[in-house]
Amino acid sequence: MVTAVFAAVALLAGWRLFHASAAFAQEEQDQQEETVALDRRAQLARDFTDPLTTLPQFFLRDAYTPSNYGTDAQTNKVILRAIVPRISQFSWFPFVQLVRPSFFLNTVPTGKGGATRTEFGDMQLFDLAVLPWPGRKTGLMMGVGPAFVFPTATDKSAGQGAWQVGPAFGTIYKGIPWLLMGGLIQNPISFAYTSSDRQAVNTLFVQPVLLLNVSGGWYVKSADSTWSFDWHHGSATTVPLSFGIGRVIVREGYPPVNFFVSGEWMAYRRNAPVAPQTTINFGVTMAFPQWQWSKK
Repeated sequence: MVTAVFAAVALLAGWRLFHASAAFAQEEQDQQEETVALDRRAQLARDFTDPLTTLPQFFLRDAYTPSNYGTDAQTNKVILRAIVPRISQFSWFPFVQLVRPSFFLNTVPTGKGGATRTEFGDMQLFDLAVLPWPGRKTGLMMGVGPAFVFPTATDKSAGQGAWQVGPAFGTIYKGIPWLLMGGLIQNPISFAYTSSDRQAVNTLFVQPVLLLNVSGGWYVKSADSTWSFDWHHGSATTVPLSFGIGRVIVREGYPPVNFFVSGEWMAYRRNAPVAPQTTINFGVTMAFPQWQWSKK
């Protein structure tokens, strides 16, 4: 009788221990899966902001400017952009290429009052080659190539009326898992014009990039401002600053999606009678990892 009782107690204890071990193993597996999901969202947050990313994606941003210098008008800019990576085994060149066309729908002022008009702007494109040095293991990546501007604006006020080409350079540091920092530099120079009254263009554009991953797919960034320095004497210089917050959402069976909102403030301007004072950016990016190839 005593032996049977002890056997029953041992069986019950073993059964509880087995289920406790199974529950612990399941909890540990769930934690590992959650960690992997968080790491994936953190990586995607960096890929959505990285100017040298090889992640194919579509980007849509609306930049609303309620306050401008030099005019009472409220302006707006819609930006549609695609990132098309070309991996070396699918390209004519022995390195990764990043092709990025950008299309614009601009709401511009027609004078110093509140009147505006909405027109398509000039198309922009750059084609960067990601350099093999110093290598991905260092966390530092650099890319160089040409930048183009095509005079596709449907109205004189929405574009520069000039064919432009110039150098582009991008660099990014990803050596710290929760940090992304770098920048993109472009300097298109005009060489032909749509009409004789168009001005020569030679402008340096600098886009600083800084992103910090927070938790659960959330991040903060300063990456939506572009500084412009016109090389012609007496021409415009503008230096806006930005700060924003965003979140990456990953759902099984659906493309990863990134949502962000940011604010911009014009910190410095010179010889720019009409320029944005404050801007609010709303953006969404959709990625397509299944279109991404890796080198075998």
